[in-house]
Amino acid sequence: MSEHQNSEVITKEKIDKAINLLKEQKPKEREDVSDREAIRKMRRYIEKLTSDKYGYTYDEVSEMLKGLGINLAGSRIKYLVGELKKSSRRSQKASDNGSSTSVKGAIENQSAVVESSKAEKIPVKSTRDKSKKQQPAAQETEAKS
Repeated sequence: MSEHQNSEVITKEKIDKAINLLKEQKPKEREDVSDREAIRKMRRYIEKLTSDKYGYTYDEVSEMLKGLGINLAGSRIKYLVGELKKSSRRSQKASDNGSSTSVKGAIENQSAVVESSKAEKIPVKSTRDKSKKQQPAAQETEAKS
């Protein structure tokens, strides 16, 4: 309780300044990152080296990285690259599902419009022509759409 009595008075102006100071702060750069994050950043280069064109193995990539103090087994690198591929495919599918659903809906709407326009294009005999063969066909296409 005695702490509150000895503390300086905090004004609204000081709070506003403090808020602005806190808002302006950027995230700190971390010196250490997880193995998953390290592989995420190096993934495209690892995939390039392990492609058929370059022909390196994951163990060879592991040896290259050991020279820099990054001690990850080839099998761990391969596993992490695979996990990153899976997660990017999942997120890609999720974003595709949203767009494919709307595309599917648009296609269905478009086909409904086409069907209704086809029905409108069917010539209907004038009342002067007493032929009733054409009228049931027009009614059938309207019933379908």
